[in-house]
Amino acid sequence: MTSNSVDAAPALRLQGVARHYGRGGALLKALDGVDLTVPRGQLLGLIGHNGAGKSTLFKLVLGLVAPSQGRLWVDGCEVGGRHFREARRRLGYLPENLVLYDNLDGLETLRFFARLKGAPLAQCATLLEEVGLSHAGRRPVREYSKGMRQRLGFAQALLGEPQLLLLDEPTTGLDPSAIRDFYAQLDRLRARGVTLVISSHILAELEQRVDALAMLSHGRLCAHGSVAALRERSTRPLQVRLQADAAVLDALPQQLAGLPGLGWQREGAHRASIDCPRALKMPLLQALAARPLVDLSVQEPTLEDLYFELREAA
Repeated sequence: MTSNSVDAAPALRLQGVARHYGRGGALLKALDGVDLTVPRGQLLGLIGHNGAGKSTLFKLVLGLVAPSQGRLWVDGCEVGGRHFREARRRLGYLPENLVLYDNLDGLETLRFFARLKGAPLAQCATLLEEVGLSHAGRRPVREYSKGMRQRLGFAQALLGEPQLLLLDEPTTGLDPSAIRDFYAQLDRLRARGVTLVISSHILAELEQRVDALAMLSHGRLCAHGSVAALRERSTRPLQVRLQADAAVLDALPQQLAGLPGLGWQREGAHRASIDCPRALKMPLLQALAARPLVDLSVQEPTLEDLYFELREAA
């Protein structure tokens, strides 16, 4: 494979990937025929229930387990192929439960992982500073809080300047300030062209931050696309909330009778909400713009709403 063809390849590609455990009637399909392409520089959110196949997918990409069916490529190199050892050096991985040696301090821990990965030892002190642990670099890891251990794990994933980062529940144990700093660092990495795949159960955390989502359910990919594209697939209504004089709200249902399918709910004398089918969003807003309203807001279905709807439809 030429250098140009590798550079043009997506950061990650799965083609018909399955991973089965057991035999016969006891066969467990951890992944079942997954097709997925992740372009370079994308932040992909990987979501799904416990046992959906998220961790199995990560293990397959890392080459820790082999697919029962299908093929995978990282940076154009097939996982398990003769060029994969080189490609794997461009991978970073933060597992959900990172095991650390409690008797080592933070700097020693990073140096240990750097030697395993063949990364420059000079990166270790810099990475500790980037994740906000420079003050604790010489403290034993046994004295670290859960959040500090998580940040140290993130630092080890960044060793060697990886071009593809796999992050499994990376914000577990982080406080709101640390979560903000974590995503700011991801933005800087993405600006440098790093591809990021984040597995998380905290859907609201991902909703405004990812370029695309991949939803797994019982080993199958049940949805893939941007949050906006997934909302377009949804049959859930938008909720339009209104504030106006009581007389204005009293007259609105009759005035908007030409827009069928609206669901009205009065919430006191001066407030109301309307469940609005997506196809009627703009006609409704245009009609409301001509009314003397005090306030108006539009609430889209949340990512949690979309997840349960698309999972049930799969």
